Amino acid sequence: MNKILVILMSLILVSCNGQESKKPLTKNHKMNQQNLEYITFGGGCFWCVEGAFQYLKGVESVVSGYSGGHKNNPTYEEVCTGETGHAEVVQIGYDPKVISYEKLMDVFFFLHDPTQLNRQGNDIGTQYRSIIFYKDVAEKLKAEAALKTSESSGRWNGKYVTEFKKFEKFWPAEQYHQGYYEANPNQPYCSAVVGPKIAKFKKHYGELGMLKATAL
Repeated sequence: MNKILVILMSLILVSCNGQESKKPLTKNHKMNQQNLEYITFGGGCFWCVEGAFQYLKGVESVVSGYSGGHKNNPTYEEVCTGETGHAEVVQIGYDPKVISYEKLMDVFFFLHDPTQLNRQGNDIGTQYRSIIFYKDVAEKLKAEAALKTSESSGRWNGKYVTEFKKFEKFWPAEQYHQGYYEANPNQPYCSAVVGPKIAKFKKHYGELGMLKATAL
């Protein structure tokens, strides 16, 4: 019995920092970018966020990467030190005629705990902060309104600490991070953290109609 508990605890305590892909996703995608809009945000490990959003109907692309820092072309190892200032984020290309910005924000606040400062569970560091990048004042106002709506709903207990920052640059993460959960569902972190989060997401948002988007 003690051995079983130790194994379970080891799975629960894993973080995405230092985990490696044994099966990199190498496929490329082609899509019609006309009439698509883009949004970039971070809510903890990008494997979790990417893994869920790619199932939403109206979301045409989901790319994991880094934003909000001061170093050009940062690597995953550099971002993990917390010294580059970047956050792990996803950049989503979506069709606003199919899914709204507000609905994307609702999913965003559902997927992570926006009351946790610079962490999500056992993933600790500024790279895991809750952050939304906006392209202009109008989009910032929509993001702030979405936060207030979610915060007032009582979904999470506490004050939201999500950061708002003007979008400047998005750096795609290394190829093996793209579609990471899909390529590595049995990896310890994926099976213990990402998988259950995606299952919860699918159960809650089934009415949106799941249609797989394309990873980088």
